[in-house]
Parts: sequence; structure tokens; C-alpha cells
Amino acid sequence: MASNSITSSWTMKQNKKFEDALATYDRDTPDRWHNVAMAVGGKSAEEVKRHYEILVKDIMRIESGQVPLPNYKAPGSNRGFVNEQRILKNLKL
Repeated sequence: MASNSITSSWTMKQNKKFEDALATYDRDTPDRWHNVAMAVGGKSAEEVKRHYEILVKDIMRIESGQVPLPNYKAPGSNRGFVNEQRILKNLKL
């Protein structure tokens, strides 16, 4: 999440704890942001709330097509995304 560096620095470990805490404390949980901050450690309730708001904005931008998806290469292939699309097309899901 590139835009979070504007507000404060988050480690990978804090982000993982943040994600886990969001799964534990849903929007109906009393004192949600305080609980999330306690689970993350080293962040205030305001910081985790702001981090969540940035996350929501990022997701909205991605889902609305404002952020291009990366062109990953399939392992062992120089054809990249085209080869991946062919593989996915042939899957029977």
C-alpha cells in the first residue's frame, strides 16, 4: 500500500497484525479501533483508523480500474500474462 507512507510507517508485521485484527474486530465491535490498535501494537486508534480508510480507498481505486494490474510472468515462461490467460482459460472451475 504505497499511500500509507504519507501518514506513518508500517512494518510488514504490523500490517499482518492489522489484517488479522480487522478479521477479528468487525465494524459492529465496540471500541473497534482501540482493539485493533492494541492488537497491532505501537499504533494509536486514530492511526489504525486512518490506515483502514487508506486501505478502503486503495481497494476502491483498484476495483474501479484506476490502478492497472501488474503483468506477472508465469514461472518458466517468457510469454508471461498471455500464457497465464491460456492456462486459466483451460481450467475447469
